[in-house]
Amino acid sequence: MDGNGRWAKKRLLPRIAGHKQGVETVREAVKACSELGVRYLTLFAFSSENWRRPEEEVSFLMGLFIAALEREIDKLDRNDIRLRLVGRRDRFSPQIVSLIEAAEARTAGNTGLTLTIAADYGGRWDILQATQAMLIARPELLASGYGEDDLAPYLAMAYAPEPDLFIRTGGEARVSNFLLWQLAYTELYFTDLFWPDFDRAALEAAIASYCQRERRFGRTSEQLSSPC
Repeated sequence: MDGNGRWAKKRLLPRIAGHKQGVETVREAVKACSELGVRYLTLFAFSSENWRRPEEEVSFLMGLFIAALEREIDKLDRNDIRLRLVGRRDRFSPQIVSLIEAAEARTAGNTGLTLTIAADYGGRWDILQATQAMLIARPELLASGYGEDDLAPYLAMAYAPEPDLFIRTGGEARVSNFLLWQLAYTELYFTDLFWPDFDRAALEAAIASYCQRERRFGRTSEQLSSPC
């Protein structure tokens, strides 16, 4: 969800105004995905590298995170949406960790859209923590060797299928340490729109682009059916 700060700067507003508007876009994206039948939506809200931003901005983002967890959980639960958070939690305040745990527990039984928030997350961290967790749980693999199927259950998003479509707003054409393992065969879509401008029509355009892709996974075109 890139471009909040640049969206604000273009309008001669402080960066925090862009983050506030970005929250509104999140609400609309979640609603649209739920209505369109998307089963899993993962939003990269705060990367491991984002701690390097100015202290004032990080503090504001943490406040937005708290407010969203407090205000949105009722609506998510009413709409049968399950909330998950992936990433490190040891660098968040006890208040944020408590709110995360309460939100996950409250929505755990919901069966509609699974909304995952990646916060203090990095793809390299994910692979490293999964490897460490696997070897602690199954130390015999050090001697016998291990493969992808052995590691996969320990990844942060082991509960979800690998993504079909990756969308990045803001004009940058890179994945920026997001779901590095999981994106191996994902279709990539980049748009110049800043995140606060990414409305339902833009989401539907991204999905339409995906539907035109040929996802071969090593096979030939003749062996395929439409991704949609």
